[in-house]
Amino acid sequence: MSLTPKTIQIFLPGGDPQGIRVAEITTRIVQVLEVPRSLLGDFLKMPESCQVAVYFLFGESEDGEDQKVYIGQTGDLRSRLVSHNKEKAFWQRALVLISRTNSLTQTHGLFLEWNCIQTATKAGRYALENGNTGSKPHTPAPLEADCLEIFETGQVLLSTLGFPLFDPVAKPAANPATDEVFFCTASGANGRGLYTQEGFVVLKGSTGRRDSVPSIIGTAGERFRLRLIETGVVRVEGDSIVFEKDHLIRSPSMAALALMGRTSNGWIDWKTKDGKTLDAVKRQAVG
Repeated sequence: MSLTPKTIQIFLPGGDPQGIRVAEITTRIVQVLEVPRSLLGDFLKMPESCQVAVYFLFGESEDGEDQKVYIGQTGDLRSRLVSHNKEKAFWQRALVLISRTNSLTQTHGLFLEWNCIQTATKAGRYALENGNTGSKPHTPAPLEADCLEIFETGQVLLSTLGFPLFDPVAKPAANPATDEVFFCTASGANGRGLYTQEGFVVLKGSTGRRDSVPSIIGTAGERFRLRLIETGVVRVEGDSIVFEKDHLIRSPSMAALALMGRTSNGWIDWKTKDGKTLDAVKRQAVG
């Protein structure tokens, strides 16, 4: 995604910020419409529901722990969404990518669907409800270039609406002077991580202690650690755990607990290579 400045317009057809929202970059033809499932009937009355579209159904697992998405494309959006409303229980919001000029074709849709599935799988933020990732459709080079530009716009708009489906949790450091790697080495851990706008990212390959200390047995902290194992974020290796991928955790303290198996003040336990705490670098330095 290009980090150049952008102007994004969000239109509320019903005047409700929690209702249907239409987002667009003002200089481009792509729109993304966010549709709460409860307002699907209202969306189906809108002319935008008649277009060729790429769509995303977002929801959660029953326990609320896992975020899920289904990615599709269609030339008959109304019928497809009506079908998904009857047959798929997990989703709460549909996001629909269309062209303001009604210029998307089925060929656009097939390539965009494939590219979206590949990129979302690589980012690993959401569990995909699609049965398979499919194979790359034949797309002429000029059309593929169009699709990649459309995809980039869609990526920005989805993130702006609160669905960073395609964004890796650990982005390349934009400023090496400030985007530092932090280390957690207490209690047998050997963790590496990044403090980001969304939370704390524990980096792939970080290791920690397999067993939790008695004081957190039966608590939310132990359940969190077990969940990381159950979902494949970490693997057990003897007396240790190993992070299988970069993983976003909302707080530095929970990130440290995941590695050390005990309660932690992550602002103190995460440190730079020269020993400065996360607190000193990111909180005390502000102002």
